[in-house]
Amino acid sequence: MKTIGNLLIGAGLIIVFLTFWPVAREEIQYWSDKIGGRKYSLTIDLDFPEPRLEKIIPVDDDFGIVIPKINANAKIFANVDPFDEKEFLPILKKGVAHAKGTGFPDEGKNIYLFAHSTDSFFNFNKYNAVFYLIGKLEEGDEIDIFYQGKLFKYSVLDKMVVNPQEIQYLKTENEEILTLQTCYPPGTTLKRLIVRAKRI
Repeated sequence: MKTIGNLLIGAGLIIVFLTFWPVAREEIQYWSDKIGGRKYSLTIDLDFPEPRLEKIIPVDDDFGIVIPKINANAKIFANVDPFDEKEFLPILKKGVAHAKGTGFPDEGKNIYLFAHSTDSFFNFNKYNAVFYLIGKLEEGDEIDIFYQGKLFKYSVLDKMVVNPQEIQYLKTENEEILTLQTCYPPGTTLKRLIVRAKRI
């Protein structure tokens, strides 16, 4: 009985480790970079290089997102229905989803992007980790969107945790606002973490 109990405890610990590894890996990398003074940027001055500044090459300049502070870099898939799990869950395994009906850069509307959604606690590690750390963003932090070969820069305004029913953040604004959304806490669908940024 003792051996069986130990095996069950060991198996449980392994399952917990594998389940939470994507979040833990992102947190470890973030704190390792912060303690080590490593930063990321789209542009590096070759005449005055900084030893701990690393250049980020966007994975997609047709429609992609780069967040230097958290070293996030992903393709954005346009016009994804945020209310249809069958449509958005496969997309979220590959990148970030742009909510259908919301704006695009340079249109002067709300651009709504979402990532890391899950339909159960046990499968959240299947989805990409690009938005796991957006809770680390603070007012003034930079978010870069590439769209049709052009770069659009945004500065974080605020962040908040809201209920899933609060969908007013999908609505089009009279100004160009970038809205990022992810599930909160990671591995649940209890709440949503919203980060909003303005065009600069």
